[in-house]
Amino acid sequence: MFDTTLILLGAGSSSRFKLPVKKQWLYSGDVPLWLQVADNFKTLDIFEQIIIVSSKSDIEFMQNFTTDYRFIVGGDTRQASLSNALAFVDSSYVMVSDIARCCIPKDMILRLLDAKEDASCIVPTLKATDTLYMNDMPIDRESIKVIQTPQLSVTSLLKKALESDEVFTDDSSAIASLGEKIKFVDGDTKAHKLTTIEDLSKLDCIKAPKDINLVGFGIDTHPFEDNKDMYLCGVKINSDFGFKAHSDGDVAIHALIDALLGACGMEDIGELYPDDDNSYAGIDSKILLRDSVAKIRAFGFDIINIDMTIVAQTPRLKEYKPLMRDTISKILDIKPQFVNIKATTSEKLGFIGRKEGVTVHAVANVKYFNHKEIAQ
Repeated sequence: MFDTTLILLGAGSSSRFKLPVKKQWLYSGDVPLWLQVADNFKTLDIFEQIIIVSSKSDIEFMQNFTTDYRFIVGGDTRQASLSNALAFVDSSYVMVSDIARCCIPKDMILRLLDAKEDASCIVPTLKATDTLYMNDMPIDRESIKVIQTPQLSVTSLLKKALESDEVFTDDSSAIASLGEKIKFVDGDTKAHKLTTIEDLSKLDCIKAPKDINLVGFGIDTHPFEDNKDMYLCGVKINSDFGFKAHSDGDVAIHALIDALLGACGMEDIGELYPDDDNSYAGIDSKILLRDSVAKIRAFGFDIINIDMTIVAQTPRLKEYKPLMRDTISKILDIKPQFVNIKATTSEKLGFIGRKEGVTVHAVANVKYFNHKEIAQ
């Protein structure tokens, strides 16, 4: 019965979407779009396996959500991504769709499966409804077919077709290059592809994100090191010593990154920027924070506010706090009043009291990016 594998392609950069968030990471309720699409297919209970193709960084985060699907790193093109996935397909048939084609009706999928023995590739199509021209000459619109996905192919033939150096825009054109039969079935206007911001208003299966705050906590400690510049919250501190660390040692930014990542469920700073990677040796921690913020936004989150406590017997930090707040607020792209920075001592207790180092505690609040506000 289960002789078909589903491949969901989502390794693109969403460059045409023109928003900081990748379209596959828009949240519908509290579920990212890629997972909603995969789960909708899974409920049909007709696939031998479901493969999700995405970028390496996306997959590392996707795996925190589910173990139900196989994840494959995509290539530079749709065709390369599909070839990567097909290497893990042994079923007789393979259905290929795009995560961005997110509102596919069940009966459209069943039409493809019902016709699978009628041709080497089954393709859903729409009729052209507008007058069409090519090179200043009208075209008979009755002869035009608007191609959609998913498409259902004989696995062995699709693999064979993609061995060619020729570039194909979809599976049907690859199968057709072998001289194989293509069958067209009715598509559905509901299976509209999410490409631009304007498409959001056409896709009623994408619900508003859940209106909740997600909280993360971060803590970091660094000992002092003589003859090194000291940075806290991206601000240079007048001191004869800095922090012992692989990077510039900005313990405040490191705690903040962990708090932000924790709120989003994105592991920790050591996972993203390991201290055994020489590319991060001595790096300005503001660069790491900017990169973390870009990742957080790409994965569908907005930052609400942060609160930090710097525990230091030395140096005194009161005069630096306004510049610290300004520096952090600009990197996070939130108003300064939503960046709270406190400094305290340890009352001369412990290693901090002995002036051997500094500890910073940070709390961050984030929420899901509200795409419904953009679509209105």
